[in-house]
Order: sequence, then C-alpha cells, then structure tokens
Amino acid sequence: MPGKFYDELEVGMTFRHSLGRTITEADNTFFNALTMNTQPLHLNEDFSSKTQFGKRIVNGILTLGVVIGITVNELTEGTIIANLSYEKVNHPKPVFHGDTIYVQTAVIEKRESRSKHDRGIVKLKHLAKNQHEDVICEVERTVMFLKRSHGKSDVIG
Repeated sequence: MPGKFYDELEVGMTFRHSLGRTITEADNTFFNALTMNTQPLHLNEDFSSKTQFGKRIVNGILTLGVVIGITVNELTEGTIIANLSYEKVNHPKPVFHGDTIYVQTAVIEKRESRSKHDRGIVKLKHLAKNQHEDVICEVERTVMFLKRSHGKSDVIG
C-alpha cells in the first residue's frame, strides 16, 4: 500500500509527485458532457478564439480532479478515511488541451482526531504546474488519515 499513514506525515514535509498527466481534448469534452457543462469556453473553438485565451480552455473542475488524482498513489491510496474539505482553490493560469499537469504537495497542518483515536486530520497544500512551470492550480485540502497502528480495515476510499 503506497499511501502514507497519519503517523508518517509531519508539518513541513513536501512531496513532488512522480506522475504527470497530459490533458486531451477528449478528456475535456467528455468531462463537460458528463457534468452537463455547456460553457462555450470549454466546447466552442470559434467562440473561444475570440476571447482573451484565443482557444478553448480546460474545465477547472477537471483540472482540480486531476491535481488531486495525481497525489493518490504516493500519498493517500489505502490510508485515508475521507476528504473533509477543499479550500482556497485558485486557478492562476488556464489549462489548454495538450498541457501536462505536475503536482507537489506540502503538509501544512496536522492534528489528532478529537473523537476517534485511530485517525488524524491533515491539511495539505497542492501546487500544480504545467510543462512550462506555470502555476495552474493551488488548493488546500483537509484529509482524515488512518494511523498506522490501525491498518486499513476502516478505509472507505
């Protein structure tokens, strides 16, 4: 199990995740169809060509999902109980079809659970960049992790 347990995380730790993900036109089109998002900035090349971006941009919720997904294998796989919140979500630059997303994560807060002794709460800050090193997404996420001594029997997702 590659995920980290609460006991293994310390404030100040950073992880540069090894996976990168290139976002395709199909990814963006399918995501918008699945979520019933008809925003022309994501789907209409003619419309988008006349905007400040000059072309279609990737849906920000898709970007956020990929950013979190990139972190799973090395950080939370099999060791979390739940994501509790997403805060301070910023998209300083747009993502375009063909951009590759890379992520690094910092542990910014940590505390024991007040009600259950087999888990703890950790606040993570994810910083995502494209292949040009432009920051394309920042988010703080609060996660409930299992403690190592309790294994993965209570893991939901």
